[in-house]
Amino acid sequence: MCTALVTGNMIGSGVYLLPAALAPYGALSLLGWLFTVSGALVLALVFARLSRMVPGAGGPYAFTRAGFGDFAGFLVAWGYWISIWAGNAAIAVAFVSYLGFFFPALANNGALAAALAIASVWGLTVINGLGVRTAGKVQLVTTILKLAPLIAIGVFGLFYMKVENFAPVNPSGKPFFSAVTSAAALALWAFLGLESATIPAGDVRNPQKTIPRATILGTLLSSAVYMIGTAAVMGIIPSAELKNSTAPFADAARALWGGWAGYAVAAGAAISCFGALNGWILLQGQLPRAAAIDGLFPALFRRISPRGTPLAGLVLSSILVSLLVVTNYTRGLVGMFTFIILLSTLTALFPYVFCAMSALVLYNRERESTGERRLLGPSILASLAFAYSLWAIAGSGQETVFWGFLLLMGSLPVYVWIKRPGSGL
Repeated sequence: MCTALVTGNMIGSGVYLLPAALAPYGALSLLGWLFTVSGALVLALVFARLSRMVPGAGGPYAFTRAGFGDFAGFLVAWGYWISIWAGNAAIAVAFVSYLGFFFPALANNGALAAALAIASVWGLTVINGLGVRTAGKVQLVTTILKLAPLIAIGVFGLFYMKVENFAPVNPSGKPFFSAVTSAAALALWAFLGLESATIPAGDVRNPQKTIPRATILGTLLSSAVYMIGTAAVMGIIPSAELKNSTAPFADAARALWGGWAGYAVAAGAAISCFGALNGWILLQGQLPRAAAIDGLFPALFRRISPRGTPLAGLVLSSILVSLLVVTNYTRGLVGMFTFIILLSTLTALFPYVFCAMSALVLYNRERESTGERRLLGPSILASLAFAYSLWAIAGSGQETVFWGFLLLMGSLPVYVWIKRPGSGL
């Protein structure tokens, strides 16, 4: 279930559009994939070790707080929480967008689309309210269903690839390194969520073994699906056609097996979004609860139901998701998705930077207290994770960094209010 949480949260709606987004970079985009996969695996190894050193719930928040204290932990928790519930709004919209393949009225009626997106959020909120194991079972089933069409196209598509579809190697016209960097930055968004298993650690059996294994296995599985699937689609569909495709996996399926396959892939995409939404809704209650237990979020988030679920965090987050969908439904599905996903990704990379440096701080403490000398390898990995995360933030663009910084600084009054004398929070 932990592996399904990692894989299910990573493989959401984005993978179905990535081949089209990477098409302008041609075969060079596969090198960008290698860069991104390498960086993601380094991050996964760092998170795996941190989950052993800091076994409590909270994931990136708990790791940052252990290394740098309350204030840094609060910043990461605040930004990561906003990223989660804003991202859930985007995933819900994407889910409805793929259902529009079967029900065209959803593409033309913004109010109906918004209502269905909100209904899916609250339906999964109820499922998560029934307990972590119930949500985990849903995640396991949807992950298996979502992987089926991607693996089928990736494996069978390899036999129908045409070498000429990979030429020219770099059609973008950008210098070699710049093109690789741009392709890697696009691919990076598909790896957000690799830390998912570390957040509900309090509900995981044998977390010091289960979470590291699930984090690494989930990242490896997702990486293999991404690279094989993207390579197959790029080999089946010519580059000029692929870059204008709105459903590249569906187009590849139609080319392989006929019109019915397009519907099968669209169904797989909808299931993929549904499963990702389920996994991220689980986290939208777990993360603020971990921060609240440490006195860095309002006490309301600490409360759990008789089934052991943080209902207050789940419900309040879903209310915010619903408001975000309602206030933006007039933009249309594509405009709504674009706006919300921008808001979600503003702060998604900051926890990675903090966690990489927090790992070095914790390694130094361990070396001083125990005399452990075999930490050179982990320290190098943490340094590489930090460098990769900085590179990824720089690659996300100046505007994104600008708004992300303002969003983080906007949390300062909240921290002052929580820490005020006699607050009882």
